[in-house]
Amino acid sequence: MLENLGRRIAGHRAKLGLTQQELADRLAVSRVAVSHVESGLSDPGERTVTLLAGIFKIEPHELVAGTSYPTAKAERLPVVVTRYTEVELQLELLDRDRSWLDQVAPVEAERVLEQWRVRLTLLASDSHDARERSDLLKARRQVTEALADQRRRQI
Repeated sequence: MLENLGRRIAGHRAKLGLTQQELADRLAVSRVAVSHVESGLSDPGERTVTLLAGIFKIEPHELVAGTSYPTAKAERLPVVVTRYTEVELQLELLDRDRSWLDQVAPVEAERVLEQWRVRLTLLASDSHDARERSDLLKARRQVTEALADQRRRQI
């Protein structure tokens, strides 16, 4: 028995804690369009499946495999998609940098943290996603605190 693609999409959306409106905003479609796909009233196009796969951090064929999605459309899907946003990538890089900052000279650590503070500010000003902006502001606060700690150590 083939699974309904809409139910699968709704399940992935729920796992991420996204509302239909938040998912619609990321896809640049209406909330009603997301509702119609999730309820099985319409099949998403290849563009939408590709974007959904990226949001869900899976490959497009993985998203539609074993579902009622039309074979002709599935054959036109890309093999791989980008799974991470620029913000997610930068926050991961920040975590990696923070893990080795205790091993470098305090002056170097301060320089790196200051660069991150500026980068996070710029990313937040360019982000249109409320969750990403919130994550960026949290990271910026942590970097600001780490900068203050570095400066106290130098005194």
